[in-house]
Amino acid sequence: MGEGNQSSNLDFILLGVSGQKEQENLFFTLLLFIYPITLMGNLLIILAIHCDVRLHNPMYFLLVSLSFVDIFFSSVTIPKALANHLLGTKAISFGECLTQMYFMLALVNTDSYILAAMAYDRAVAITRPLHYTTVMSPRACVLLVVGSWVMGNANAVPHTLLTARLSFCANKEVANFYCDLASLLKLSCSDIHFNVKMMYLGASVFSVPLLCIVISYVQVFSTVLRVPSTKGVRKAFSTCGSHLTVVSLYYGTVMGMYFRPLTSHSPKDAMITVMYTAVTPMVNPFIYSLRNRDMKAALGKLFSKRISS
Repeated sequence: MGEGNQSSNLDFILLGVSGQKEQENLFFTLLLFIYPITLMGNLLIILAIHCDVRLHNPMYFLLVSLSFVDIFFSSVTIPKALANHLLGTKAISFGECLTQMYFMLALVNTDSYILAAMAYDRAVAITRPLHYTTVMSPRACVLLVVGSWVMGNANAVPHTLLTARLSFCANKEVANFYCDLASLLKLSCSDIHFNVKMMYLGASVFSVPLLCIVISYVQVFSTVLRVPSTKGVRKAFSTCGSHLTVVSLYYGTVMGMYFRPLTSHSPKDAMITVMYTAVTPMVNPFIYSLRNRDMKAALGKLFSKRISS
């Protein structure tokens, strides 16, 4: 019998964030609080932008795309974790485990490319304002978003196929609340050297959109600092501030998880994954709406319309 067939009959055990019952109850309560807020916050962003014609421009089109990714992002892991806790089980089949891992890898990468597209949009708006409508045309925006999804899925496919070929021995306990790549590799009794090399290659590819973000903001800041108007500088920094906050929070947690040797991973790393799988998708709508006058106006308009109706 082949390795893939042996693995297909496995059931893994998701240990959760700590593996201790009292802390897992607290974690369940936290997720039960986070998930509805994540869904409502991101859906409100999408609805507000859809209903306000003034926000039908590239910057908000990319923000809508980010909100869609964040909804899928949290939905891949949180419902399963909540259901397992309610049912009193920690089991997940090998097929479900691979599916969960695939979508998490795809969405992590898609998110990063959309953040890079948003940085590029701000760079064009500030450094080339006269050419903005030409460069950031509707076709270009669609290509940026489609390209983000294609790159995200292309990065996830090889990791999933390589993991599907591994054999797993007696220990089937995943030291996390979802099936992440690093945890599965540590459980395998096959030769994982090639898988580890691919994981580090994937981490290198993941840094490409970060490099694009850095280059975009170097151009933005070099242009803004040459502007004599203090008001113009304030407006530019205000426009970019929300995006920079999201980028820092997102990349800080993801890089803290995957940009280090596999041997240094420990069960405590599950707390890091909570940050980028649950907390970041929840706070993104608040960061963008609270620091953006147009978004606050659109949300106020949306609420007043609902109340009057």
